[in-house]
Amino acid sequence: MTGTTRSSRGLDDRRKRLLFRCWHRGTREMDLILGRFADAEIGNLSDAELTELELLLEVNDPDLYAAIIGDKVLPADAAGALFARIKAYPIADRDV
Repeated sequence: MTGTTRSSRGLDDRRKRLLFRCWHRGTREMDLILGRFADAEIGNLSDAELTELELLLEVNDPDLYAAIIGDKVLPADAAGALFARIKAYPIADRDV
């Protein structure tokens, strides 16, 4: 998989912007981790979860990746329930 599989059709502007930002991080690893999560979940996130995602997207890629793989701890304001869901989300192709 090389990019989003979800159309932004039907999403409000905030969700469209976040979906785009999740797939355009700057490092391919983070594109795949956040982008795949966003493809699957963006339509179901609450306003509070969208705000948490916006905060996570402000964390630079090396720090966020290190936190996802367990090499670093994020600040408490960034490491909420949504981060735990992203961290637990399967990142490998299921069909491979």
